[in-house]
Amino acid sequence: MRKLSLANLPTKIEKMVRWSAEKGVNIYIKRDDQTGSEWNGNKIRKLEFAIHEARDRGCDLLITCGGIQSNHCRATVAAATRLGMKAAVLLRIEEKPPVEGNYFLDLLMGADVRFCTRPEYSNSRTQIMEEMAQKYRKEGLKPYIIPEGASYPVGALGYFHCMKEIVQQEEQMGINFDTIVVATGSGGTHTGLTLANMLLGYGKRVVGMAVCDDNAYFQNVAMQITPGCLEYLVEQGEIGREQANEFAAKVKPSDFEYIDRYVGIGYAKSRPEELEHIRRIATLEGIVFDPVYTGKASYGLDCELRRGGAFEKSQNILFIHTGGIFGLFPVSRSFTFK
Repeated sequence: MRKLSLANLPTKIEKMVRWSAEKGVNIYIKRDDQTGSEWNGNKIRKLEFAIHEARDRGCDLLITCGGIQSNHCRATVAAATRLGMKAAVLLRIEEKPPVEGNYFLDLLMGADVRFCTRPEYSNSRTQIMEEMAQKYRKEGLKPYIIPEGASYPVGALGYFHCMKEIVQQEEQMGINFDTIVVATGSGGTHTGLTLANMLLGYGKRVVGMAVCDDNAYFQNVAMQITPGCLEYLVEQGEIGREQANEFAAKVKPSDFEYIDRYVGIGYAKSRPEELEHIRRIATLEGIVFDPVYTGKASYGLDCELRRGGAFEKSQNILFIHTGGIFGLFPVSRSFTFK
């Protein structure tokens, strides 16, 4: 397996005892928020594979992109710095941002930061990152561009292997998780989990709770990632060529399941009820979710369980905590405390 070893793995699985009792179903949480301090969250699993490839190619600078409070950008900067590499990030902004949260950590760890507007980010981020790369090449550096969220074939390998880790933990714990729920923002984490579930025959239901965009968007992302991911899996001996070819011929968008009812007012924008849910779970369980990903995703899970919706038949649910706690501080003033 061609990857770096940076994250604290395996991350533990705990039962959410009081939340489970409240909802009448067993809810467990996989603590990928504990993968490390500076790079806590799900991104480091992807980056272990992505940066390995970058170093294999002799690169000494990582370029990536995200929102001003991007967990992925912060994790990339942290990993690059730890490994003696340089990092540059393209951050999407609407106005000049205060130096706080993940953006503060980007600066603290020495990232070269460039800003762009929302339209520029949506329409031209790949081109802008390539322009950045050309600039660094002229300076004698060798850049490697990591797409948003490291949601591309090599990055998705991180959560292919996370699914294998979950199954090993099931055996140790004597439990079977029939449903796995994860926040979905760029698509790579859910794609990796789903591919492992299908290719290795685990027979679970893997649900991505969208925090932006919609089902069709994420299904398209998954179908784009899948062919390249299959090639990496064959190369690394995880699956055979015949299995990869057969899977590629039959896989379809509907194999990737998402719920897009809880995007709310938009990416990285929180409604009062979502923030109240974060506060309530923190008070109930002593576990803190972030407002962009896990807060919205767990709010959606809570709503579905309350109304007997999409998880009505689930008995043992595993919610993957993808980290992001640093993104909570910039919205602290939006919380209401009695």
